[in-house]
Amino acid sequence: MRVQLLVLLRACLLLFLLSGCAEDFGPDQHGQKVPAASIEGQWLVINYWADWCPPCRKEIPELNLLAEQLKGQNVRVLGVNYDGLQGDALQAAIQAFAIGFTVLAEDPAARLQLPRSGGLPVTFIVDPHGRLQKQLLGEQTAAGLAAQLAELREQQP
Repeated sequence: MRVQLLVLLRACLLLFLLSGCAEDFGPDQHGQKVPAASIEGQWLVINYWADWCPPCRKEIPELNLLAEQLKGQNVRVLGVNYDGLQGDALQAAIQAFAIGFTVLAEDPAARLQLPRSGGLPVTFIVDPHGRLQKQLLGEQTAAGLAAQLAELREQQP
């Protein structure tokens, strides 16, 4: 009886963990669900920004350019507001910065096991298997990020 209970508990735990992997990434800046299937299996460039951060303001156009350049190449540029802005406050910041890529309203750090950064802006590059490959602190350019991605992609089997 005890062995059966242990097997049942393990099966329930496994199902719980697997179902968590298929959950949506939460809403985007428009309140639309971001399905896990639309993100998983792609290279992710995840940028944390804040409205009080001058380098973040300078970096946003570069991220917009990167997102446009890499469309259809199995790469997704995602933004996350470092201060956790939501609703109208998040919308106002996105409009003020003219952000053209997807901004997640919920921080994916726990799900993707991303470390919390003490500085901004910070950009994480995550491979299609969900593994963190690079953490880049400071302002980035589209060309620099594209080069980092190309190098990382060459190293993948």
